[in-house]
Amino acid sequence: MPVKKGDKVKVDYTGKLKDGTVFDSSEGKEPLEFEVGSGMIIKGFDDAVMGMEKGEEKEITLKPEEAYGNVNPQLMKKVPRDQLPKEPEPKVGMMLALGTPDGQQIPARIAEVSDTEVTIDINHPLAGKTLIFKVKVVDFSS
Repeated sequence: MPVKKGDKVKVDYTGKLKDGTVFDSSEGKEPLEFEVGSGMIIKGFDDAVMGMEKGEEKEITLKPEEAYGNVNPQLMKKVPRDQLPKEPEPKVGMMLALGTPDGQQIPARIAEVSDTEVTIDINHPLAGKTLIFKVKVVDFSS
C-alpha cells in the first residue's frame, strides 16, 4: 500500500546541493517523522513521498519554488554600520540573530559590507537553490 496524504511517515534522507555539498541528513539520527500533506516540511519533499512504498528509495530534485523559494530582494536590508556592534568586525557570510518585536530570533546573513553600510539577508539560507534529496521510506501508518 503506498503512502497517502494524512499518513504518518518516517524517512531517512540526505539533502545535497547541485555541487554535491550535503546540507542535511538523517544519517546517524532518528528518521524524519511527519504527517504527509500537513505542510510540516517543504512542499516538493512532501509531494515526493506520496505514492512511495515502505522500503522504497528514490532521488528527487527540487527547484527553488518547490523548496525554500527564490531569493526575495525585499528580505535584503541595508543597515548603517554604526547600528551593529563594533565587535566582531562584520564580514560577508557572517550570521547574526535579529530580534523581532514579539521576542523571536531570526537568523540573518551578512551579504555585503561597505565603510558605511552592511547589507543583511534574511532569506532562508537555501532560498534560490536547487536541492537534491535521496529519500527512503522507513515506515508509515494511516
